[in-house]
Amino acid sequence: MADTSEILCDGCGQPASPEHIARRLQRLEWATRYRPIHLHTLLLGAISPLAPVEFLYSPEKTHSGEAANLVAAAGISISAKSADTIQSEFQRRGIYLTHVLECPLDAPSSGPDFLTNAFITRLPALFTRIRRSLKPKRLAFVSRSLTPLIERFASAQLNCELVLDDGRAFPLDHLSPAELTAAIARVQDVLSVPVSR
Repeated sequence: MADTSEILCDGCGQPASPEHIARRLQRLEWATRYRPIHLHTLLLGAISPLAPVEFLYSPEKTHSGEAANLVAAAGISISAKSADTIQSEFQRRGIYLTHVLECPLDAPSSGPDFLTNAFITRLPALFTRIRRSLKPKRLAFVSRSLTPLIERFASAQLNCELVLDDGRAFPLDHLSPAELTAAIARVQDVLSVPVSR
């Protein structure tokens, strides 16, 4: 008989083993420390990265992958700065990062339909969190995997401006170096514009 009492993680919908929950709580602790009081821009990624050095709020001394791209997009110099100093600069600027799936995938995904379905399943909880808790002035999508979901966000009445890259999510993931540099520059332009309300 199958075990129907399996607990699912509230941040990603995956089965919640004790190890999975411990990793989730650690990431929540790291991120909560740097949540701005007045959230101007919410950066929304698709899936929280697996490697701590790629997670923006990790205390790792160096950032790579998603974290490095977001630091560059925010125009924050990393020269001789600790992770805490960099994260504090995000906080002071009113910028905060979250993901549709707040945990890395524990098992390889079975194609784009799997991810789309996983994202859609998480959207009601995410919309509630954005409306009631985060309350950003604007929301910028920073993973091209989120482009198919933009219409759902637009119709969700989130009470914030949706910031897009020519109608799509900013593609800060899986790009060639030249494409990534151009995408980072476009995000920098958005983040340099003061919030209108």
